[in-house]
Amino acid sequence: MPPSSKVAERKPESFLPLSNANLHILLTLADGERHGYAIMQEVREATEDAIRLGPGTLYRCLQALLEEDLLEELGRRIPAAEDERRRYYRLTALGRRVLVAESKRLAGVVALAKAKRVLQRVPG
Repeated sequence: MPPSSKVAERKPESFLPLSNANLHILLTLADGERHGYAIMQEVREATEDAIRLGPGTLYRCLQALLEEDLLEELGRRIPAAEDERRRYYRLTALGRRVLVAESKRLAGVVALAKAKRVLQRVPG
């Protein structure tokens, strides 16, 4: 199904800021397609258990990202050793542009924090 012209016309910055869950889902898919459970596991591992996406949160986020044309669902793949219910997801071109825009936005926030020496201060 082709993306609606309304979504296709949106600039990547119009999707920002991303929620933590959506950001981590897009980051997980930046280096290739994954199925839902693999996305949950990679987010947990990458954040050292700081972010744990439950199935409800994950699939709500995936559905929203699909509707916004940031992700696409691939056809079912059923290698012999895999569960036939698994659905695979990957970034769309728009999804990648949104991820780049959000990464640049966050890099700017970190640069500002460094300039203000926030990261060197000890809370007191």
